[in-house]
Amino acid sequence: MNNRKPIFLVGFMGSGKTTWGRKLAQKTERSFIDLDDEITTEAGMTIADYFLCHGETAFRELESRVLKRLPLEQPAIVSTGGGTPCYFDNMAWMNKTGKTIYLYLPPKALWNRLMQTDITSRPALKGLSGIELLNDITSKLADRTPHYEQATHVVDQLSLQLEDLVNLVG
Repeated sequence: MNNRKPIFLVGFMGSGKTTWGRKLAQKTERSFIDLDDEITTEAGMTIADYFLCHGETAFRELESRVLKRLPLEQPAIVSTGGGTPCYFDNMAWMNKTGKTIYLYLPPKALWNRLMQTDITSRPALKGLSGIELLNDITSKLADRTPHYEQATHVVDQLSLQLEDLVNLVG
């Protein structure tokens, strides 16, 4: 019965939660849920627009409500937002509800990935670039690590293989 519990992927933005989540869902024949997509649907606007219109506090409240209302009757892989585990009782709730996997990457690797994406879609980065972005990532990751490390499993992505994740899911 344990293999029916949802798997929540946690980690910093750009850590690959959505990419790994899709692959893992396909390999384990589970549904895939992207929390950011669910929030966007609920809000009727992008996360960046929601942040702009309502602020981070309102966003975090919405994020927590949507997380706890996800359709988890069927086995699922859930990609969470980078800050999801750090607010309210979200991490404790995810650990109680299913398994959590922290996809760890060091700040420089995250910076390299984020520099290749559309940073304007990530309101938490506030248009940062270069060394300012790296410093911001390093600082935020240090703040968030104690929450991330409460995960059922911590995996280092620098050596991660899909089969490693499949084995953790069980």
